[in-house]
Amino acid sequence: MRRARGFTLIEVLVALLVFGLIAAASAEVGSQYISSYERVRDKTLAGWIADNRINEIRLQDALPGISENSSDLDYGRYRWRVTTTVKGTAEPTMRRVEVSVEKYVGDRADPVPVHTLTAFVGEQ
Repeated sequence: MRRARGFTLIEVLVALLVFGLIAAASAEVGSQYISSYERVRDKTLAGWIADNRINEIRLQDALPGISENSSDLDYGRYRWRVTTTVKGTAEPTMRRVEVSVEKYVGDRADPVPVHTLTAFVGEQ
């Protein structure tokens, strides 16, 4: 009489354990990849927004006055708050401009800071 060949219960459980560990590790790597992608995307878009704001100020005919203002902006598929702060310097013909970009996330009322860019603008 021949014995039937197959897997024992222990072998099946070990195989399931190994598969479960591999699946959990793969899910973690995928999650980290998505988070990293979102961070890079947000930093890139925020950098472009800040760069555009600095260039708008540089293209003005007159030196900007010392001030601080915020405005909301739709850029890409997202809503952003752009805060521009113009400060004086020791040199009266120069201004320090700081642009902070924050992203509105979900239904939160307060945006999350993403990027800050500082530049110096002088009379031409």
